[in-house]
Amino acid sequence: MELQQAIQERRSHKLFDKTHQLSSNEIDRLMQLAILSPTAFNLQHWRFVIVTDQKLREKIRKVSWDQSQVTDASLLIVLTGDLMAWDKEPERYWKNAPQTSRDYLIPAIHDYYHGKPEVQRDEVMRSCGMAAMNLMLAAKDLGYDSCPMDGFDFNEVAKLIKLPEDHIPSMFVVIGKSIKDPWPRPGQLSPQEVVKYNHF
Repeated sequence: MELQQAIQERRSHKLFDKTHQLSSNEIDRLMQLAILSPTAFNLQHWRFVIVTDQKLREKIRKVSWDQSQVTDASLLIVLTGDLMAWDKEPERYWKNAPQTSRDYLIPAIHDYYHGKPEVQRDEVMRSCGMAAMNLMLAAKDLGYDSCPMDGFDFNEVAKLIKLPEDHIPSMFVVIGKSIKDPWPRPGQLSPQEVVKYNHF
């Protein structure tokens, strides 16, 4: 599928074929494409929790407004982020860069994130959002449908997936075979309303 077509045809689907399974090769391909998503300072601080245990998915559904796609989609991926990735051997993110780049960037990582919890959190959310888009477009390219989700109790989901304390959940992406066409687009704002040049 052409990229522009995938962007145009990607929609948020809510009802999925419960019996459909993605192959391990398809899952691997999706994840390989997800981890090519950009991150500031190349931190790669997203962590993808693929929930395969159906009983766990049922528990997650209970704290996700009972949304059926949590249990019925072929894949439930919880996108989470490591808030402290910047402080965990940051030199490994730049091991293949020229020494001059490493000498500049590794101290810059510390200076940018140290003592700034809001910056750490914002960065995780931005990075997970970009990874989610890669996942959804890759899924569409493979012939699958998807839905991004944030309608869940973040604290309860963190407990259910045993998320480390220095990690936070960002969102879900569910992927599978849709069994119902989405509604027509409910109303896109015009480019004139949302695109500004230089200032408002």
